[in-house]
Amino acid sequence: MISTSDLVTLPKAELHLHFEGAIRAATAAELADRSGRQWSPTSTYPDLAAFVRTYESARDLVETLDDLRRIARELVEDAAAQGVVWSEVHLVPPTYGGRLGHDEAVLEAVLDGFAAGSGPASAAGVIIGVNRGLPLEAAGRSLRLATAYADAGVVGLGLAGDEAGFPAALFTDVFARARDAGLRALPHAGEGAGPGSVRACVEELGAARINHGVRAIEDPGLVELLAERAICLDVCPSSNIALSVYSSMAEHPLPRLLAAGVPVSLGSDCPLFVGRTVVDEYRLAIEHFGLGPADVARIAHTSLTASSCPPDRRDTALAALSRWG
Repeated sequence: MISTSDLVTLPKAELHLHFEGAIRAATAAELADRSGRQWSPTSTYPDLAAFVRTYESARDLVETLDDLRRIARELVEDAAAQGVVWSEVHLVPPTYGGRLGHDEAVLEAVLDGFAAGSGPASAAGVIIGVNRGLPLEAAGRSLRLATAYADAGVVGLGLAGDEAGFPAALFTDVFARARDAGLRALPHAGEGAGPGSVRACVEELGAARINHGVRAIEDPGLVELLAERAICLDVCPSSNIALSVYSSMAEHPLPRLLAAGVPVSLGSDCPLFVGRTVVDEYRLAIEHFGLGPADVARIAHTSLTASSCPPDRRDTALAALSRWG
């Protein structure tokens, strides 16, 4: 029997985590009290639009660069408590609309907070996000920012938002330039749209990993492609249930993806809103899908090898993982 304490000691990376969605609940409540805002996130949402509205309300709680530094520091501290040796965190500076200063100031505050929270147990890098729904000029800003900080804490370029309304093809040039600059393509797909969205991110954006990607299961040929190219899906089952991608864990395709040889990592996505940590995700996968120690170790191994974790930290974690259990 794998206990929760076993899962905490499991060396792992968390590759699917959103900055504002990872604010500590107590910190969010404190920030709301300070500003006099109403704050009452739920754990289930009828659709992505409802979730986005709640997410934006959390971003509104952030009023200063020091808030960003605090949230970032606490994020790494919380990751360490979960046994996460490396986190990759989605951040979209243009969504702050300049109210905290220029995009560089937002990013630098987050990187400062990560540095303050980092230590031998845990550290974090940033995935600079492109919001599908913002004007393409904002995508260019995100690209320039990611490129400028590629050797200073930024590990890749992400893509999130309305998959159906703003398909991956709109961003082909942006991601080509990102890859030319040595940045990994780490888009979201296969959550709000079907397998065609996942395939487009693989074939048109050159995705190194796909955030979510679960609806790839609807296209057997795509599942084979993901397995052949070893493209990792950063899967968040509780989030998929909360946002009504699937109605229950019984419907979730995680075990079928694993059986097909698709590399998979587990992430919490937005623990502030979903109410689950990455350790919870591992525990639920064990309970609902019957995963054993070898399956758990395989997922943790994938999370480390598919990441941009610094080599020394990754190798130390992989050595510890070989002794786990």
